[in-house]
Amino acid sequence: MLLVVLAFAVFLLIGMPVAFAIGISGVLFFLQHPELPFTIPLQVTVSQTQNFALLAVPLFIMAGNYMNRSGITESLLNLASVATGHLKGGLAQISIVLSALMGGVSGSAIADAAMQSRILGEEMTKRGMSRGFTAGVISFTSLLTPLIPPGIGMILFGTIGQVSIGRLFAAGFAPALLLGIAMSAAVWYTSNKRGYPAEREKRASLAEVGSALKGGVWALLFPVILLVGLRMGIFTPSEIGAFAVLYALFIGFVVYRRLKAKSFVEALEVSLADVGSAMFLISLSAIFSYGIVFERIPEVIASSLTSLTDNVQLVMVLIVLLVLAAGLFIDATVIIIMMTPIFLPAVRAMGGDPVHFGVVFIVAATIGNFTPPVGAAMFTVCSILKVSVGAYVRESLPLMIAIGLTTILLIFVPEFILLIPNLLFG
Repeated sequence: MLLVVLAFAVFLLIGMPVAFAIGISGVLFFLQHPELPFTIPLQVTVSQTQNFALLAVPLFIMAGNYMNRSGITESLLNLASVATGHLKGGLAQISIVLSALMGGVSGSAIADAAMQSRILGEEMTKRGMSRGFTAGVISFTSLLTPLIPPGIGMILFGTIGQVSIGRLFAAGFAPALLLGIAMSAAVWYTSNKRGYPAEREKRASLAEVGSALKGGVWALLFPVILLVGLRMGIFTPSEIGAFAVLYALFIGFVVYRRLKAKSFVEALEVSLADVGSAMFLISLSAIFSYGIVFERIPEVIASSLTSLTDNVQLVMVLIVLLVLAAGLFIDATVIIIMMTPIFLPAVRAMGGDPVHFGVVFIVAATIGNFTPPVGAAMFTVCSILKVSVGAYVRESLPLMIAIGLTTILLIFVPEFILLIPNLLFG
């Protein structure tokens, strides 16, 4: 299996697309084991596409693209401005709230970072904020997006690890709140030190708050409806994905009336491309995963970790460090697909809660989107705002510290994560 991992690393370094790097390196495992039928790679690839639970992935991707074109973003931006515009570094604070609100719309950190770069980026620099600070805030605050239902990472982790997606959805709210508060404090500290202005002179009135809530209520209801539907047994995770698409179309065509025939087709085309790349990656990862299971790597890692310590929190810290290291070179989606079958059994064997681990794991995997050398969200924001990676990293340090301390808190105080799912699901 060592040769397979080395081949995968080399393929990535020479710039091979991730899906092909996973698939080809996975095939090398079968070349090393001629006793295994060579029809297995084809069989596991095809069988992966027939996993009914994965139907939720393309449906939620499609729902997110339609929600983004429904006109709901402007309403959420207004709501975020009303909520935090009076704080120091007003637009930066607005970016944090908008990322949390966008979780129910896109579920993708990269999509949120790209959207906010175009909406808020230049406005923040016009108010005197440095481009490095602007890029750092927009990039790192998008960490909140995949934690709010329906985060695609949650669906992938739940499907691959056989963990309740409803409980994972419910578990994302409290960590998102804690991370949002921590990042808001980091933004306030920097803004106060540099004299970055607030967006509003005073707090919004009750009338303004009511009007903003009215405009954004359809987006705020979306994750709530998802949770209620799952909790009451009205929908399965796959069925609720279909509901999400219908909900997005209803908002776009009936409520805001901004989704027209042209934008409908554009969203469909983008969805087809997104779904195709995601499912191709998931399918080829089955070849790689077969070798992991065949070599009993989860059991080896579990025994290795338990030989170091029998404290599940400390084991989670080690896993987070490994995931952060992998995130320097591998996309978050790939990490979730490849490493969930490796680390989740180890945590389960030590008595850890899979939902608690899942949220911490997804946070750690997503952080890789914002760090060099291959962070997708980082490069997206830096290219749009024309910022060097060096300036971006320097200006992001307070946010990195805030996120790191919050992640440690989430590891050692699992009640923050498990409170809401335990209340809703028992």
